[in-house]
Amino acid sequence: MRNLGWGVVALVGSLAVAPAALAQSLSLVGPDGQTAQLDAAALAALPHVTVTVKQHGETHSFQGVPLGDLVARVGAASGKQVHGAELATVIRVTAADGYQVVISLAETDPATRADRVILADRSEAGPLTADGPFRLVVEGDLRPARAARNVVKLEVLRLATSAPAPSHGKDTP
Repeated sequence: MRNLGWGVVALVGSLAVAPAALAQSLSLVGPDGQTAQLDAAALAALPHVTVTVKQHGETHSFQGVPLGDLVARVGAASGKQVHGAELATVIRVTAADGYQVVISLAETDPATRADRVILADRSEAGPLTADGPFRLVVEGDLRPARAARNVVKLEVLRLATSAPAPSHGKDTP
């Protein structure tokens, strides 16, 4: 286990944290097994962006941390590193009730996709309560199926088994 200098260090494999603390914290697992625990106060201290989405016919604004910024803290590729085999890297988002969604790492990269993906801790009404303390918000989704509520874990998973052969701009059969 390694302290990454922000938030609380966690024992992800054998959680030794009190149940009340778990409800207010987020486990992060990097692509090479790096782990960290982020509590609500640590997330609130990170740079936030605001995303406005339409969900169930209503417009809502959420504030949170870009998902790519969070997973980069545990070793996920970011920026120009998101190419080649990293295009087959995904983030599995798990909610407290076991609900899971997967989003590609490339979808969190502002150089790849204009719409943003954030882990929100606030809405226009204030801190998230029933949906929180953390909620995934995917700007541009036509329905909020990936808007996982009460998120407790982010895992970066590399799906590529080897580096792809260079295509040199040609389509391969």
